[in-house]
Amino acid sequence: MKINNVELSNVAVRRSQYPTDGKPEFLLIGRSNVGKSSFTNSIMERRNFARISGKPGKTQTINFYKVNDAFYLVDVPGYGYASASRSKQKKFGMMIEEYLSERKELNQVFMLVDFRHKPSEDDLLMYNFLKFHGVKVTLIATKVDKVGSTQREKYKKQITDNIDLAIGDELVLFSSKTKLGKKEIQNIIEKEVYGLQD
Repeated sequence: MKINNVELSNVAVRRSQYPTDGKPEFLLIGRSNVGKSSFTNSIMERRNFARISGKPGKTQTINFYKVNDAFYLVDVPGYGYASASRSKQKKFGMMIEEYLSERKELNQVFMLVDFRHKPSEDDLLMYNFLKFHGVKVTLIATKVDKVGSTQREKYKKQITDNIDLAIGDELVLFSSKTKLGKKEIQNIIEKEVYGLQD
């Protein structure tokens, strides 16, 4: 997939601020500090378009990145950030639930987990929450480059043993540094947006 243009078209905290052009949307969700900005920049083939912060929990809005004037990557606040106040966590949760329950343009969710760690309780709750809303999920295991190739099967099993993927959902190993999994994700998007096969 050739990326010709990218723009941050909408920054929303409520439904009335969402895009209205009906283009397909792919939601990016994951714990704070899981590498969402790096993932977004890699898929959009932009170095610093989605800002990478050294401070987890920086994203506090729903950000709609329009790509090739054909689809949106939708970034939402990270979950599980301990320093966020309870009221702020609740507000983020309501924003995300409103989006999931109302958004017909949502094509599927890219849920990011850290390949190096066993999925957290928050990860399990989020996956079940997404399945409750009936959306297709591709689980993205980030930071794979930080694990030696001989250990990867063990770490992969740690994820699949703890998150029981529903039929039709899949796990993709990803590294923004080595570009592992990038083409696979772009192919998923191309297939859904343009009806193209691999």
